[in-house]
Amino acid sequence: MADAKKSPDLHGNAPDSASVALLLIDVINDLEFKGGAELKKHALPAAKKIAALKRRAARAGVPTVYVNDNFGKWRSDFNKLVSHCLEDDTRGREIVELLRPARENYFVLKPKQSGFFSTTLEILLKHLGAEILILTGLTGDICILFTASDAHLRDYRLFIPSDCVVSQDPSENKRALKFMKRVLEADIRPSSRLDFRKLKG
Repeated sequence: MADAKKSPDLHGNAPDSASVALLLIDVINDLEFKGGAELKKHALPAAKKIAALKRRAARAGVPTVYVNDNFGKWRSDFNKLVSHCLEDDTRGREIVELLRPARENYFVLKPKQSGFFSTTLEILLKHLGAEILILTGLTGDICILFTASDAHLRDYRLFIPSDCVVSQDPSENKRALKFMKRVLEADIRPSSRLDFRKLKG
């Protein structure tokens, strides 16, 4: 069977070939759960850093991929999740406003903690030709950690900027970052020190 050719344009103006991809994990989140108010205190400053990083990525031609939990809403879709967070006066509204997806962004809905488990993320990254992943979002000690572990097993080079990842408990977040640096060989330098030109080679 002949190899299928890549689409000349997978998603509008989004890059269709990129060695680096920026992942925003679970940032489309209403935070309407126990501990959500505490998480928001840490997530809002991080969201501002992620938004700035996303703008820099766009200028550098690095695609953004939203990797988001479906929160058990199996009849929902990504656009409905965004609308819910923005229109229903949720606790997470301010964060979602900062990180509202653009038309050219990609998205993947995940049913469990890892962005790779039972999702199309791996297929998308292979299509793009991505070798380096920048992981940001919520939460460092759960979904970032599980996604990073699966990415490491797939031989992706990982950057997990310490100012763009948060958890409900800051001490657990620090432990998770140290673990990902030590075991998963992740670079956890702050987002301001990421140079997209160097990453792209």
